[in-house]
Amino acid sequence: MFLIPVGVNPPVRILMGPGPSDIHPRVLSAMARPTVGHLDPYYLRIMDEMQSMLRQVFRTENELTFAVSGTGSAGQEATVMNLVEPGDAMVVGVNGVFGGRLADMARRAGAEVTCVERPWGEVFAPEDLKDALANVKPKVVALVMAETSTGAWQPIEEISQLVHDAGAMLLVDTVTALGGIPVEVDRWNIDAVYSGTQKCLSCPPGLAPVSFSARAVQTIMNRKTKVHSWYLDASLLASYWGDDRVYHHTAPINMTYALHEALRLVLEEGLEECFARHRLNHEALAAGLGALGLHFTAQQGHRLPQLNAVRVPDGIDEAKLRRRLLDEFGIEIGGGLGDFKGKVWRIGLMGFAARPNNVLLLLGALEQLLAAEGHSFDHGAAVAAANERWREG
Repeated sequence: MFLIPVGVNPPVRILMGPGPSDIHPRVLSAMARPTVGHLDPYYLRIMDEMQSMLRQVFRTENELTFAVSGTGSAGQEATVMNLVEPGDAMVVGVNGVFGGRLADMARRAGAEVTCVERPWGEVFAPEDLKDALANVKPKVVALVMAETSTGAWQPIEEISQLVHDAGAMLLVDTVTALGGIPVEVDRWNIDAVYSGTQKCLSCPPGLAPVSFSARAVQTIMNRKTKVHSWYLDASLLASYWGDDRVYHHTAPINMTYALHEALRLVLEEGLEECFARHRLNHEALAAGLGALGLHFTAQQGHRLPQLNAVRVPDGIDEAKLRRRLLDEFGIEIGGGLGDFKGKVWRIGLMGFAARPNNVLLLLGALEQLLAAEGHSFDHGAAVAAANERWREG
C-alpha cells in the first residue's frame, strides 16, 4: 500500500540570509495566475514588457536583454559559455567564492584562465589588473560586483575603462547587486552581465536576467565553434526572445509572471528610492551590529548594503546560534562559505526583506541569544543604535 505524502505546508520564515530573500506578496500572487502557452499572444506580451523593465533596471538599451530559464548560476554559465571559445584568454578577479566559480566555468568552456586574486573581503583597483591585461591580452575580463561570500562591493567604472583600453570585453556578475545598488550597464560599458531573481528583486529563484552589448552579440554570432551548451546558446535564444519568436524551449511561464511583477515593484518604488531604502536600513543594522561588538568582513568603504558579512565573536558557536534564530524567531541568516566557513554570519537585507521591522527583530533576537552565550555588550544598545540612525533620516 502506498502512502500519500503530507501536503506542502512550509513554515513561515523571515529570509535574511544571502538568498533567497523574502518574496513580496504581489509576486507570490502573480505566480498563481493561470498558466498559458509559451507562444500564447498574452505570454509574448508579458515577455516584451519584462524585457523592457529589465533594460530599465540594468540601465541599458541592449537589444539582447532577457531572462535565462534557470537560476543565477545559469546566467553565469550562459555569459561565460557564449563569449568564450576553447583557447581564448580570460582574466578573472577572485576575491571570494563566486569569482572562483567564474574561473571554474571559464576553464570548463576551454578558456586559458588567469586569476588575479585579492584577500577575501577586499576589492580590486585598476592597478591590480594592469599586469594581467598587458601580459595575457585577454578576450574577456570577469569580475563579481557584489561578492555574496564576503559582502564586498566592487567598483566597476574605472576598471571597465582599463579593460576596454586593452581591447578586452568586460563580464560582470550582478546576482546580488541588481535592484539593491546601481548597475549601469551602458554607462560603465559592460559587455555581458547576469543576475538572479532571488536576491534584491525578491522573486523566487528560477530565472537569470542577462544582457549582452552589441559587441558581445557580434562576438557570439561570429564564433568559430558552437557554444558547448545548446540550452544556453544565446544565438538560439535571441530568436526566441526577438521578433521572430522561434521556438527554443518551454519557458517557465509562471516564473516569468513573478519576475514581471517583481520588476514592476522596483520601478514603482523608483530605482533611486530603492537604493536609498537598502542603504538606510543597512546603516541602521550596521549601527546595531556595531553596538553588539560585531565587525564587518568587507573592506571599509566597499561594504554592500544588501549583504552584511560579519565576523562571529570568539567563543560563539555560529551554527548553533543560527539554528536558534531559525527555531525560536523564524529568522534565517547565512553562515560563511569557503575561507569564511564557521567564521562569518551573512545577513541579507535584500528587496522586500530590507525593512525596519526585520532589522529590529533581528537585533533584538541577537541581543537575547548572544547574552545567553555570555557575549558581553550593553543590553538594549543594538536596537537603540538602529533607532538613532533612522531618527537621523
